[in-house]
Amino acid sequence: MADVTFDPQDVVQGSPPGRLRDGVQAPGVARAQDWLDAIEQSRLTPRYYLTIFLIVLQEMFEFYDFFLVGYLVSVLAPGWHLTYGQSAMMLLSSGVGAIAGALIGGQIADIVGRKRIIWAGGLIFALGAAGCAAIPDGAWIQFSLLRFVVGFGSMAATTSQNPLIVEITPTRYRTFISSMMVVPVALGTMFAAMVSAALLPVIGWRGVAATGALPIVTSLLIAWIVPESVRWLLSRGRNAEARREAARLLGVAESSITLPSAAAPDRKAGSFVELWRDQKRFWWVVVIWTGISTGTYGVILWGPTILSQLLKITAHEAAHYFIYASIASMLGRVLFAVLPLHIGRRGAAIVGTAASVVVMLAIFAFYREFVGGWSVFALLVIAGAAFYSGMFSNISPYVVEVFPVSLGGRAFGLAQAANGVGKILGPVCLALIAGSQDVVSPKATTDAIAPAFLFLAVCELAALIAILAFRREPHGRPMDIS
Repeated sequence: MADVTFDPQDVVQGSPPGRLRDGVQAPGVARAQDWLDAIEQSRLTPRYYLTIFLIVLQEMFEFYDFFLVGYLVSVLAPGWHLTYGQSAMMLLSSGVGAIAGALIGGQIADIVGRKRIIWAGGLIFALGAAGCAAIPDGAWIQFSLLRFVVGFGSMAATTSQNPLIVEITPTRYRTFISSMMVVPVALGTMFAAMVSAALLPVIGWRGVAATGALPIVTSLLIAWIVPESVRWLLSRGRNAEARREAARLLGVAESSITLPSAAAPDRKAGSFVELWRDQKRFWWVVVIWTGISTGTYGVILWGPTILSQLLKITAHEAAHYFIYASIASMLGRVLFAVLPLHIGRRGAAIVGTAASVVVMLAIFAFYREFVGGWSVFALLVIAGAAFYSGMFSNISPYVVEVFPVSLGGRAFGLAQAANGVGKILGPVCLALIAGSQDVVSPKATTDAIAPAFLFLAVCELAALIAILAFRREPHGRPMDIS
């Protein structure tokens, strides 16, 4: 199989379907994996790159809207006289929605396919985000409910975005491309900081919240342009559709692609019980994603409020600091897209979590200090973003790659459900430590920083231990399409 090169330009016009140049018969007479081995030798096409662009753009908007709420709450908390508990509810409601969206979206993605969940979830979260701009002043409960809708739609889409990219990318490119596609997503975090810093004083929080409707456009384009996963179709025994989508992705006539003759029987997608049966992988996913997400979202969602209270500056001034954190996050994602090529997925995950533990402990110990007029807290948050946020470019495809394609949606759904738990624990930890009934104030915030970041360090440490315990390495290995 290694000697067969399947290139769209190699298909001989007028030859029998599946016949390649020099009289070589295309594979497909034995099993689906042989057929895929030949397809994998093709070059990446314009439609492939356009698919990557659209999905990355949608993910960027998801990150933009998710992190935008941190700046909105930092404005609304004083104006609406919110307690820590009410503020935390506004921050964590999207995390609750994310858990539901991940579990439901992951299940449906293995039943109806990746593409439909991506564009439908995008529409749901965009409409929920836009709705926040229309609520009355002081309506923190309505705000929280709409943020639940945002979290649900966003995470339902996410459960299919990464599996789709991993599954349509040839193995020789998979580690790098599936990691690099997460890099521009950090632009969403940076744009949230930039828009908040520049526009909050100009168009107010309602105008800034209304920008969350932008993903409506990308969702419609995805429904029109993006192909379905060929590997997912093969795993369901839908070989005729797999041939059609392969032809669409490669930009060749459907008749030029031979179907695999040994078709897998069409089978119903199972429940999450299939994941539960493999206890080692199940808990590996839960622990690493809960630990890493709690640390990351605890810093990013409370960061603007902590910094504004600690330094006694306004919310839009605090947002300027997080522009630098967003840049560090994007650079970190580049690092963790390249690092697995040299030390593997597992090695890169160990580096990222170990560095995150060190950063959280340093904040615990030195958050009150200043160096050269800069807050050590701000410096550590900026530098640490390269690790606790940057390593998502490695662990996101990592989870998909260690499971069979037939379980890909549910596996990533489980990961994102754990991610949603982290989105809840992150905001809640500081609220509980500070006193959920206390009004947001500099004294309460300062007193809560040390114990909160010690808790976040423990969460990152738990993720590190789980990664060390699970030794499977998917880098450079073909995916199991069973």
